[in-house]
Amino acid sequence: MGSFSIWHWLIVLVIVMLIFGTKKLRNMGADLGGAVRGFKDGMREGGEKPGDSGPSSGAAPQVTGKTVEGEVKGKTEHKA
Repeated sequence: MGSFSIWHWLIVLVIVMLIFGTKKLRNMGADLGGAVRGFKDGMREGGEKPGDSGPSSGAAPQVTGKTVEGEVKGKTEHKA
């Protein structure tokens, strides 16, 4: 009674593919990869010290990300 052999893992893989399907597994893998990449980027940005930004340390910090500008419109009800 040790670890599973390669045949056990292949059977488990086939069962998982039958249950979830290859498209669902591919999407889950892409989501997991994006989450890991985001975590690594966050750790890299969090490791920088505020005083180590170089000669322009007195300047405002650079803002990264996307800003979506828009206008909120209220609902109007038409009575027919």
